[in-house]
Amino acid sequence: MAKIIDGKKISTEIKQELKEKVAAYKEQGIEITLAVVKVGNDPASAVYVRNKEKACEYVGIKSRTLALPEETTEEELLNIVEELNQDKTVNGILVQLPLPKHIDESKILLAIDSRKDVDGFHPVNVGKMVIGEDTFLPCTPAGIIEMLKRSNIEIAGKECVVIGRSNIVGKPMSMLMLKENATVTMTHSKTKDLKEVTKRGDILIAAIGKAKFVTAEYVKEGAVVIDVGMDRDENGKLCGDVDFASVEPKTLAITPVPGGVGPMTVTMLLVNCLRSVELNK
Repeated sequence: MAKIIDGKKISTEIKQELKEKVAAYKEQGIEITLAVVKVGNDPASAVYVRNKEKACEYVGIKSRTLALPEETTEEELLNIVEELNQDKTVNGILVQLPLPKHIDESKILLAIDSRKDVDGFHPVNVGKMVIGEDTFLPCTPAGIIEMLKRSNIEIAGKECVVIGRSNIVGKPMSMLMLKENATVTMTHSKTKDLKEVTKRGDILIAAIGKAKFVTAEYVKEGAVVIDVGMDRDENGKLCGDVDFASVEPKTLAITPVPGGVGPMTVTMLLVNCLRSVELNK
């Protein structure tokens, strides 16, 4: 019987720990503030932003949401980011993606002060992560490492296969698993004999955005499977990149969707907000 890795439970434990740390900072007169900038009215973004506000409130971090209209120009957005960069009361800046088509996302992310980049997307922080310096880590990969550790799953010496090479999950995930002394293979749409490669993974991490793509024949007997996907199946029901029903019986441990990796992403954002105080002392 596979162990179900409960992301909700683990994220609640971490938030409890953060609550105490935030209270200790408040006693020292340090108030932590996260500024979230949202452009346009993408419904999924609105849900994410609400979740972030709730999570901040729960641990005692102040959140400031700037909701801008769809027609906001790139220049206006850059000016707002610069104001937040200069604002000494703001510890973390997060620009909610995706942005409207007329705005260059990479230009905006580059404009955020790397010392306030709580998403961990700025090239300076990506570089620091690669060479192993203390910095902001991208929230989803960092959350997965935390889940594995808190579930007592050994990473060092294990063969880890990552499916997907995005800048947000796949690439940083590989780097963080390497840092934990796993042997890492990255796979993607051009990988030959994908099933043969993924079957080597003691830990298999799926982050491709294709509903139920990973079936039992991709998975080694007794593997740990982490599903980063957030998709809809043919009935419109929420599911992941992993076909849970066929894969779960083969695994030692597996994350469900929903309730697996998802809750960890927002929680690690809060961890980064606290880290901003340490990094910028």
